Amino acid sequence: MLFLAILSLIVAVALPSVSKGLPPVLLTRITSIIFIYSSALAFNVYYIQSIGSGIGIYSGLFHVTTISQLLDTFLLIIASLILVAWPIMNNSNNNKVENLNYAGEYSLIVLFSTLGSTLLVSSADLITMYLSIELQSFGVYILAALHRNSESATNAGLKYFLLGGLSSCLILLGAGLIYTYTGLTNFEAIYSLVSVYDTSSVLLQAGANGFTLGIILIIVGFLFKISAAPLHNWSPDVYDDSPTIVTIWLTIMPKIAILIFLLEVITQSTPSIAYGGWIGDLSSVKNLLLISSLLSLIVGTVVGLAQSRIKRLFAYSTISHIGFILLALAINTEQSIESLIFYIIQYSLTNLTTFLIIIALGYVIHNNVNTNSIKKGSEKDLGFIIELKGQFFANPLLSLGLSICLFSMAGVPPLIGFFSKQFVLYSAIESGYYFMAVVAIIVSVISASYYLKIIRVLHTESLTESPSVITENKDQNLFKNVINEDKAVSAVITNFHSFLISTLTLTILLFVLKPSLILNSTQLLSLSLYNY
Repeated sequence: MLFLAILSLIVAVALPSVSKGLPPVLLTRITSIIFIYSSALAFNVYYIQSIGSGIGIYSGLFHVTTISQLLDTFLLIIASLILVAWPIMNNSNNNKVENLNYAGEYSLIVLFSTLGSTLLVSSADLITMYLSIELQSFGVYILAALHRNSESATNAGLKYFLLGGLSSCLILLGAGLIYTYTGLTNFEAIYSLVSVYDTSSVLLQAGANGFTLGIILIIVGFLFKISAAPLHNWSPDVYDDSPTIVTIWLTIMPKIAILIFLLEVITQSTPSIAYGGWIGDLSSVKNLLLISSLLSLIVGTVVGLAQSRIKRLFAYSTISHIGFILLALAINTEQSIESLIFYIIQYSLTNLTTFLIIIALGYVIHNNVNTNSIKKGSEKDLGFIIELKGQFFANPLLSLGLSICLFSMAGVPPLIGFFSKQFVLYSAIESGYYFMAVVAIIVSVISASYYLKIIRVLHTESLTESPSVITENKDQNLFKNVINEDKAVSAVITNFHSFLISTLTLTILLFVLKPSLILNSTQLLSLSLYNY
């Protein structure tokens, strides 16, 4: 479905007669509908599944399982909701506003990236794994440099491309090593071969070591792409320099797909290898994930304390959250996998809500810009935390919504973020990872301070007029950005954008009243992975 949609939109954009009369924002709405329809198709596939462990398609290149189907559906729904954040650009004098309207390119690129993400989730072969991750990554590289006239966006795209290429090389090298020592590319065949390795043989021991090295290189490449410490240095710079509408995508979509893929690979390889009596690579992967988890928790918390730019702070916040997810993945029990899936769901919902509110506040705060700032393509992006100064008194609902999201990220009960951290910590203690649990508790308490810093700026400091923070004109709509010149342009946040913020915020706040829907789903998905 996504592939057919990409071909159709490419043809539509390429035809001059169609593209001239097609409003750019209409492409984002069409793309959002495509994602919703694709998610319905992915969910319907669930009813034709006849084998509990999944179905191999295209000669085993892809493996369709219960978790890949349902999380594909979740992935596509999140993608459709992200597109809602793109504002409607109006031009009262019919002037061209190409520097503001990148909606057409944005729609096509996110389709390519999402296609790669959905393929990666179901990949069951080294070849499809690499092609899927590259299809996803190339789309994200272009998104980071979407605003061509913005120096910071171009810098972000170039930096992301160069460092992302390095991680792709590591993944390809690891895949090459595995193929060298096994002669296979299909995951299931590789698991079966490795399970019968006789480590008493010197020759087979060398092959096992080469296989282990290949797995470690692949895992390191994927950790680089999800910005897990100590491979996180690119993340704050790229997040800060990219437009906020692109930062939403970078924060959520690539990470979900990679984490789900790693989850399926590790859980499916466990029975084949452990039952065969050879667990060398499993212990290496577990130690690698635990080390990365520990460093991510510490770096994401400690370095985040010194940040004054809001998107850099959220980049380090994401690194800290990745530490919790990797801890659950390293434990690799039914309870920890259940907590991992739940953490991914709440992480996606909370970050999506947070960035939707930040985009809305950006249009509220920067309601007077000049034509020179339009050419930069990021005139409505919030840069510094201080720009939120006293917004509670001007926009109480948006400020309260942002505060709820920040409290959830900090793990304050009874919000959804508290339960996700509690489940991970409980599974760590149950499995005997006491040191990691203590570190995670300490960094959670410390990280609350930089979330509280934003809340303090929102609620306690008075609103004053400054070059970076412009007071609201009460005669204007709170969700409009108007340029009162000959080249008048207005950017309108849609009603559905506002409705989406309200719905997601209430979901975060009121989760404790009806938690069974999500918790039962995550428990069933966890059990399906261990039903061997």
